[in-house]
Amino acid sequence: MSGVAFKTLSKIAGPLIFVEGVDNAAYGEMVEIKLPNGERRQGQVLDTRQGLAVVQVFGPTLGMTTSGTSTKFTGETAMMSVSDEMLGRVFDGLGNPRDNGPKIVSKQKVDLVGSGINPYAREEPSEFIQTGMSNIDGMNTLVRGQKLPIFSGSGLPHNLLAAQIARQAKVLGGSENFSVVFAAIGITSEESNFFIKQFEESGALGRTALFLNLSSDPSMERILTPRLALTTAEFLAYERDMHVLVIITDMTNYCEALREIAAAREEVPGRRGYPGYMYTDLSSLYERAGKIKGRHGSVTQIPILTMPADDITHPIPDLTGYITEGQIVMSRDLHRADIHPPVDVLTSLSRLMNQGIGKGNTREDHRGLADQLYAAYAQGKDARSLAAIVGEEALSDLDKKFLKVANNFEKKFVNQGMDENRSIEQTLDIGWELLSDLSDSEMNRIKPEFIAKYGKRTTKGGT
Repeated sequence: MSGVAFKTLSKIAGPLIFVEGVDNAAYGEMVEIKLPNGERRQGQVLDTRQGLAVVQVFGPTLGMTTSGTSTKFTGETAMMSVSDEMLGRVFDGLGNPRDNGPKIVSKQKVDLVGSGINPYAREEPSEFIQTGMSNIDGMNTLVRGQKLPIFSGSGLPHNLLAAQIARQAKVLGGSENFSVVFAAIGITSEESNFFIKQFEESGALGRTALFLNLSSDPSMERILTPRLALTTAEFLAYERDMHVLVIITDMTNYCEALREIAAAREEVPGRRGYPGYMYTDLSSLYERAGKIKGRHGSVTQIPILTMPADDITHPIPDLTGYITEGQIVMSRDLHRADIHPPVDVLTSLSRLMNQGIGKGNTREDHRGLADQLYAAYAQGKDARSLAAIVGEEALSDLDKKFLKVANNFEKKFVNQGMDENRSIEQTLDIGWELLSDLSDSEMNRIKPEFIAKYGKRTTKGGT
């Protein structure tokens, strides 16, 4: 069929075209589309039944007509050339060079769709990745092979956080290959220039592959962009034995593209108009993170999404939370208080944290210290709410202690500069400093031997 050109286009609906009389089209098959003016575009089979092929067009459908447009089915699925030379390069949402460099030419081509890792073949994540961010390393630790999303909101500085993590993230010891694959979906030209500048100035571009889909690009490209990034990451991890961190922003724009396709196909909408298969579709991306038994490399994911109207129950964050292993939640209140990054650790969670911390990974006191900081911060926030009603003077001495801990926790632990890269030892030491005014009996979540060894109290604690 690859040599046959079809001129049986019956309908054009948004980003989709409908071609009749195609008997053997396969799901995911690539299609070459020739417009009446001679221009060529690419597409992919989205659905096929009873001789009708629904083709998703990568690019605008402007200029296409039902009578003058021809389609040729290639007989191949979407393939991608992969090479070590992709590190240090900037690509667009379709994998074409955006940095004026040469196109990637390689004999090795891999299927773009990929697949989730077989659960039987998965190796349990157990190794610490240092991001240099205290709120993540200390309280919601990232582990190799984990998928840990960031839930943000419109106007919050998630892009700044993403760039900082990408610049600073590393494997402790430095003896193993570590690289970053960064995919941006539906961003502005200004944001694109920001990311490129951040990586170039910090010197991190040499170990990073960037895929940038702009808001001015066709929305259908947003379906391919994360798959290009993950395919690149899998090649680097499983063929080149690298530990790869994949950062994808913004998954909300990806889901909007899914909804656009569903509307064009006139599908029955699910929750809030999103397609009912969105959970399955997101799983096909998130489940490509992990470690495989017998392989040295790993793929770790940090997808970032903006919650519409800051609603954490919205379908996008809701479904993402079911699939992934925790979440980092950004707070608008902390952002207003000029705390950077404005991460609310009380609503954040890393389900694999215990597997990546402790003696041999971070430090033996890590778990107990994190638990004590959680408890003290929560009690301090309660005291802050009470002080807003009765005044700080009316608080008990104990409440005043925890209020001080909560204030310092936000200002000294969560808050850090854009170029401040803290080691895990610095993060834990700051945590001990915050608890220095509490007595031994008030630090009831930490083992006494750790208090004696690491405690930095300015007052003598009781028993």
